[in-house]
Amino acid sequence: MPAAPNVYTHGHHESVLRSHRWRTAENSAAYLLPHLAPGSSVLDVGCGPGTITVDLAARVAPGRVTAVEITDDALQLARTEADARGQGNIDFAVADVHALDLSDGTFDVVHAHQVLQHVADPIQALREMRRVCRPGGIVAARDSDYAAFTWFPRVPALDDWLALYQQAARANGGEPDAGRRLLSWAHAAGFTDVRATASTWCFATPEDREWWGGMWAERILNSDLARQVLAAGVATAQDLRNISDGWREWAEAADAWFAVLHGEIVCRA
Repeated sequence: MPAAPNVYTHGHHESVLRSHRWRTAENSAAYLLPHLAPGSSVLDVGCGPGTITVDLAARVAPGRVTAVEITDDALQLARTEADARGQGNIDFAVADVHALDLSDGTFDVVHAHQVLQHVADPIQALREMRRVCRPGGIVAARDSDYAAFTWFPRVPALDDWLALYQQAARANGGEPDAGRRLLSWAHAAGFTDVRATASTWCFATPEDREWWGGMWAERILNSDLARQVLAAGVATAQDLRNISDGWREWAEAADAWFAVLHGEIVCRA
């Protein structure tokens, strides 16, 4: 695929949001939770549909969380989630993580989940996250690492899916294998006190397999990823149908198993 300006590969199709709304502070930011305390101020960068954001806000109340997204349409998803759950200690702002319109040293904790893999310059993003964090505060990030995804049984169509996704993500200016790079990016951004860890999502129960496989079977046909690869001519509609069928084949296997590896960093500002 030809290089393009930084673009969010997944988009906001309902099949994508179904996955993102599954995320909680417990299953997606457990490494961060020991660093939160009531009264803390938190910046949640790239908050998406806001499920993690609202969880964080509940934990730091009466402190406040500021949730930012790159567009107001994206931010509205988080506003809707906060309203539905009655969490009132959240502020919302449209912002670009490369150049945050926020004052230096504003937040006790600055957090980004599955963001740095999509941005044009993750090192600059981390510098900005550090700038708006108070001295001694915490900058935390968690990103998946697509090359480290592993599954059983080996359905060939899933290998095609992975190769296609990595190609599309890089053409969009991102780095899909971000998890393994977080520590190096943090060092390049000037952090000297960094703790790097890893954690996984694992989908192996019948219910999890049906949900994860069915979700990707739909995403590969209907999300922005599908539109992008078709427009670029790197896949045909039949290719995408084959991948979708492969996801359903995987999900229907009685012993199917899928693991998503994430890298994590906790940086002292």
